[in-house]
Amino acid sequence: MDKGPFSVEWLAQSSRGGARELPGESRPRPPGPCARRFRSPPGVPRGVPPSDPPICPRRLRELERSFREQRYIGAGEKRRLAAALNLSQSQIKTWFQNRRMKFKRQTQDAR
Repeated sequence: MDKGPFSVEWLAQSSRGGARELPGESRPRPPGPCARRFRSPPGVPRGVPPSDPPICPRRLRELERSFREQRYIGAGEKRRLAAALNLSQSQIKTWFQNRRMKFKRQTQDAR
């Protein structure tokens, strides 16, 4: 039987991920930009996001204290907190963003 494009065999292969190009086109494709970045480690089911360890009480107290002083963190304070708490600056930034949203929800619920 014919294995040309859109034949029953070719369509069956393409639906299973077997034939991605038309027959006669055998160019190797480079991996996409995210090919390795999002691969799960062995033994972890696919699609399960990595879990971050919870922030310990000492870190949480320091972050809350800083938040009470100022809701928006500056670059210098972000660097200082990241170094003092052994967290990345992006973790500090994300914590402040999440905390502002929590504060907003709490103040809206109080009305």
